[in-house]
Amino acid sequence: MLTYDLIVIGFGKAGKTLAAKMATQGKNVALIERSKAMYGGTCINIACIPTKTLLVAAEKGLSFEEVMAEKNEVTSRLNGKNYAAISSAGVDIIDAEAHFLSNKIIEIVAGDEKQELTAENIVINTGAISNILPISGLTTTKNVYDSTGIQNLSTLPKRLGILGGGNIGLEFAGLFNKLGSKVTVLDAADTFLPRVEPSIATLAKQYMTEDSIEILQNIYTQEVKNEGEEVLVIAKNEIFRFDALLYATGRKPNIEPLKLENTDIQVTDRGAIQVDKHCQTTVPGVFAVGDVNGGLQFTYVSLDDFRVVFNYLAGDGSYTLENRKHVPTAMFITPPLAQIGLTEAQVKEQGLPYATKEIPVAAMPRGHVNADLRGAFKAVVNTETKEILGATIFSQGAQEIINILTVAMDNKIPYTYFTKQIFTHPTLAENLNDLFAI
Repeated sequence: MLTYDLIVIGFGKAGKTLAAKMATQGKNVALIERSKAMYGGTCINIACIPTKTLLVAAEKGLSFEEVMAEKNEVTSRLNGKNYAAISSAGVDIIDAEAHFLSNKIIEIVAGDEKQELTAENIVINTGAISNILPISGLTTTKNVYDSTGIQNLSTLPKRLGILGGGNIGLEFAGLFNKLGSKVTVLDAADTFLPRVEPSIATLAKQYMTEDSIEILQNIYTQEVKNEGEEVLVIAKNEIFRFDALLYATGRKPNIEPLKLENTDIQVTDRGAIQVDKHCQTTVPGVFAVGDVNGGLQFTYVSLDDFRVVFNYLAGDGSYTLENRKHVPTAMFITPPLAQIGLTEAQVKEQGLPYATKEIPVAAMPRGHVNADLRGAFKAVVNTETKEILGATIFSQGAQEIINILTVAMDNKIPYTYFTKQIFTHPTLAENLNDLFAI
């Protein structure tokens, strides 16, 4: 049996960063990854980076083949860089599937070869996989893809159907619309973007519709099947026909290959690995980081999980999940939609004293410079404490502007500060002056 100081299962953001950091501190570290295509983790290979690369390439007006080639070049480059960086830090990278035999003993399998490993500390970093709804034919019908498979098409579908109106579904809707597909989003929910400020969600739906993306609510898919090469989506009272179908119905923690039943590691009702404030499981010395522990499924949250575990293993344990502050989000539709904190409805529900303000991008000089008047800014503030309670930025550059507000909220900078902050001009960020003149 091979013995390490630290074993990391999975090449995701938290795990790879922790592996490299601990190795540079003289620890004997192994990182186990079952797929060479996943060196660097989900973000680099099948999520954030390739999808945003596809979007930028599409906005350049490149052909479908050129867009796909650019994506493949970027992901291949970053995949290789990640392997080289972690390996050069002194980490043993093992290409194998890993599962638990007991609390601290792991078996790795590569082809016909098996090996047992153990370590004082083990980190589970196996990410999430597509959530497959119990729809007849969903996984057995030709030309039906999840968010990974849809990125590897060889030809552009003329008609693309998308099951699900969440972040993943809507981002792919915008992308394939730009590439030239006729896109139809089939959403089972009765409300479009229910966790977004209603006025902003209405604008987002309006813009997508103006861009010829069809968005249908209250669609309950009962069956998916082929008729020739076509994909038929059979709903309650309607049949939809597509050349390809993407199911974007959420992602769930990837725990099945781990054989956790051989351990004392507890799993939550939602199928995530249960962790404490240090990301430690119910087995001391075994940690779960990133999407697999049921937290928000963002790369930057996974990176913060690394900070928590590293502080516990190599520091004083003072930085925990309880210290985590505001987490901004960004959805890369057109224009991007970013959020932080609470919506007006949530603030009202909590009974807080508040005021709110919304400004359309059409009232912003930079919007006219950009010849893009789509979007709006909205903020909700506490009128007594002067804290910013929440904000939604829906405009070009929203994914950058939201970080300014995150810093302000984390440091309890009063919203009144923004009324006198000096911004460069002409920018969209300068409109925070007016937004917070409430």
